[in-house]
Amino acid sequence: MEPVATSLPPLNRREALLLMAALGAALGGNDSQAGGKVPERTAMTLTCFIRYQIDPFQRDEFKKYAETWGRIIPRCGGHLVGYFLPAEGTNDIGWGLIAFDSLAAYEAYRTRLKADLEARENFQMAQSKRIILREERTFVELVEGTFGLPSTLGRSA
Repeated sequence: MEPVATSLPPLNRREALLLMAALGAALGGNDSQAGGKVPERTAMTLTCFIRYQIDPFQRDEFKKYAETWGRIIPRCGGHLVGYFLPAEGTNDIGWGLIAFDSLAAYEAYRTRLKADLEARENFQMAQSKRIILREERTFVELVEGTFGLPSTLGRSA
């Protein structure tokens, strides 16, 4: 059920900037569908940053895999930031970001995830189809006062 831990090459500067931009867009922008109001956020102290090396010929299968997690992760207690597919440039790297209120919340999530039938089926599907070639998990925490800041470009001082 658990993927074998392997090592991916480190993120290059471009990948890191693209991912930070995607994360900022996912969490930090105004929600125009909510009438311009910024949705209230839960204090998330720990984010699991998952970097996937995927089979580029199975991009659509990885998309289905990620969409399935969209149902499972919130049900099991994770705050799903989002899954990201390669769009331009490197065609075999995808990301998933899941936030938690604490390390204890993460541990409880893992327990629920292992007991969830749909989660086990999704892991099994990805393994049997060999969609994911390698996976790397890193846990990060937010530096207060640095997240979701809007651009000040063009504002008069």
